[in-house]
Amino acid sequence: MFTGLIEELGTIQSLSEHVGGVRIVVGAELVTSDIANGDSIAVNGVCLTALDPTPNSFAADMSPETLDRTTLGRLATGSRVNLERAVTPATRLGGHIVQGHVDGRGTFISAEPEGDFWTVRIGFPNDMAKYLVHKGSVTVEGISLTIAALEDDHFDIAIIPKTWEMTNLSTLKPNDDVNLEADVIAKYVERMMQFR
Repeated sequence: MFTGLIEELGTIQSLSEHVGGVRIVVGAELVTSDIANGDSIAVNGVCLTALDPTPNSFAADMSPETLDRTTLGRLATGSRVNLERAVTPATRLGGHIVQGHVDGRGTFISAEPEGDFWTVRIGFPNDMAKYLVHKGSVTVEGISLTIAALEDDHFDIAIIPKTWEMTNLSTLKPNDDVNLEADVIAKYVERMMQFR
């Protein structure tokens, strides 16, 4: 489990194909300070298993399911990625409950500056519409964000300077795919309602 508060912007150092999947090596310094082999780590909002950690990198294997469902298949050497270690019982839950299980791919539409802040517009697939609410939480590329405006096929989020600086949002271009995860509470409510 994660909070959606990005700890570090890492860099893809290498990618290598394995039977049916891909192994990445991610350069990082903060998140590698205390991770162990087998720990969960979110990479652009996708829960992966850290392998072979060193003081400045870790590896992770991506299955065909991960490559098909998320945007991690578009990574290249040098790509910047949002990183977050799994929560501990002592972690402040400053964002919201993030599982690292991507529900769908959205589309980065635009980022409009407003002084030091940014309004970012994200398109979403139709099957996610029922989980999104105005002022509700959503995870974009692993970042816990609040929906500032909501339409039938897109939402706007207000980005503070710190988030713009500390995440890969500033590297996205129009029509780039983004990983989206709906608030897990909405999915539980939907499931419970099916049994009423």
